[in-house]
Amino acid sequence: MLGDVLLIAEKHQKAGEVIVEKILSIRKPKMIVAISGESGSGKSELAHVIAKSLRKHGIMAKPLHIDNYYRIHPLERTEWRKQHGIQNVVGPNEYDWDTFLRNISEFRAGAFSTGPCVDLVTEQIDQLTTDYSGIDMLIIDGLYAIKTPDIDLRVFIELTYHETKKAQVVRGKEPQNEYRMQVLEKEHQEVQALKPLADLLVGMDYEVRPASPQPKL
Repeated sequence: MLGDVLLIAEKHQKAGEVIVEKILSIRKPKMIVAISGESGSGKSELAHVIAKSLRKHGIMAKPLHIDNYYRIHPLERTEWRKQHGIQNVVGPNEYDWDTFLRNISEFRAGAFSTGPCVDLVTEQIDQLTTDYSGIDMLIIDGLYAIKTPDIDLRVFIELTYHETKKAQVVRGKEPQNEYRMQVLEKEHQEVQALKPLADLLVGMDYEVRPASPQPKL
């Protein structure tokens, strides 16, 4: 997203180092890593740190932000959500998964790819074209990123919106009011339901650990 504010701290650097080690141990051509977590949990910061660190290992990794793929225009989304009911519409179905998955397929094919890119300053949607022939890896970040099919490594940040209020205010993407709190609570429910999909968990203090294997049914 153009104009996004990244608040990169030492904790992101340390967690990124651990995750990069894991990536290198399972590296494969056209690999995709996904990072999910609630608003303000540090998804974009972690994706940035990981991508920059991989350059030192000769791997060209590109962050891809799912928030660019909302179906409803940024200037219309608040009214649309209120009109249709926050509990009814906030969640993965707000995203244009067809375009998102097409762009991922174009990455795997090493082709040119055009997709949406939100400018946070103008609140308009640009179209960004990327030549994926020179990109080795995608680092996808977003609320529901680990829901994406055929991901090679899924990372889940456990911080909830209750712990990240300061980051949300500083980044200033949306005003903090009753409407926003209702949205954050619904997102909280949707995001936490994805935790069992994770391969790696990033804890409250940004320590990284393997996710516990889920019991077989």
